[in-house]
Amino acid sequence: MRTSYRTLRESETGAQRAAIRQGEYASHTAGLAKGFLQANVVITPVEYALDFMRFCQRNPKPCPLIGVSDTGNPKMFTLGADIDIRTDIPAYNIYRDGELTDTVGDIVGVWRNDLVAFALGCSFTFEHALFDAGIDVWHISNDSTVPMFRTDIPVVPAGPFHGDMVVSMRMIPTERVDEAVAISGRFPLAHGSPIHVGDPSAISIADLANPDWGDPAPLPATHTPVFWACGVTPQAVIRNAKLPLCITHKPGHMLITDVPDDAEVPVVSQLFHLSINQGELT
Repeated sequence: MRTSYRTLRESETGAQRAAIRQGEYASHTAGLAKGFLQANVVITPVEYALDFMRFCQRNPKPCPLIGVSDTGNPKMFTLGADIDIRTDIPAYNIYRDGELTDTVGDIVGVWRNDLVAFALGCSFTFEHALFDAGIDVWHISNDSTVPMFRTDIPVVPAGPFHGDMVVSMRMIPTERVDEAVAISGRFPLAHGSPIHVGDPSAISIADLANPDWGDPAPLPATHTPVFWACGVTPQAVIRNAKLPLCITHKPGHMLITDVPDDAEVPVVSQLFHLSINQGELT
């Protein structure tokens, strides 16, 4: 039985993850997990893991690192009491030699004991704060996926990982742009403040009506396009890296964590103790 998006929005994070794990929900996660971080996911063979960690450290705006698994262990206990990276994302992209070869509902059959999973903060997190301030987020109100675009903004390379940044775009009422910038800036683990406001051609986006990922959004003249660094950036650089295997979330289909969206203490330490207290570690 499928669970509707409207029903899931009213559920707690554990119930949302359970619906995803059981295959009852396989769509985007925008608007879910109010009060908690959502995460982009990148999974690489261990031989590339250190380079990817360096890549995140050097590019904290598009890749704010919030969690790393143990090698071969799909349980990401630092992000919650019961998170299995193989099943708890609505949809996964599988890349081989830099090419997208499959999009699947789980990776149980693909998981190997040499894989390392990385969780990167997601801008879906601060959208709840925009809503609370009375700033509408069109893709949530209309049950669609945020539009995402390639840019010509170079990332800092690390090992085989190099290329240009991806951004997500939201049309914000022009008179409230400064407010949206300030609100999102309170969430550094979710990309923080925008990297560009206004003219898309300044970052080499030719057509806002045709995103590279996600769904098109209306472009009213009373609104201004605002661009945030996006955790889909690794999916753009994977083509250059040409790893023999790399697994990511499908853009817009995130991992829901138990990390509070206003977390200021180190995430790993905070959730590690939570897991111990709840008896998840042996």
